[in-house]
Amino acid sequence: MLLGIHHAAIICSDYEKSKYFYVTILGLSVLAEHYREERRSYKLDLQLPDRSQIELFSFDNPPKRPSYPEACGLRHLAFRVDCIESAIARLNAHHIAVEPVRIDEYTGKKFSFFSDPDGLPLELYEL
Repeated sequence: MLLGIHHAAIICSDYEKSKYFYVTILGLSVLAEHYREERRSYKLDLQLPDRSQIELFSFDNPPKRPSYPEACGLRHLAFRVDCIESAIARLNAHHIAVEPVRIDEYTGKKFSFFSDPDGLPLELYEL
């Protein structure tokens, strides 16, 4: 029935700052950008190399998201990377703090966490 994840939707507080983060720093491709006048809201469709997508939305005064580790709901968004050290170096070059690399106790794979401009927890997971 399900074939994969098509997209994840993210609501940001500062559209230009988040657009720069996801496009320039993380390197996602822009598929489409629309300003919805009736909502005073942007919708930016972004694509990763595997064709999965992120929809980036802006709204006036969105409510804060609970971001403590065990809050109910979506915990984090994880990105596959070939080399975690290279990904971390790119983030560090843009002054983005990244947690120390950990090893997944079940798979033996390397992973680490960082945050987007709104504090959304993001993960790097090495293939």
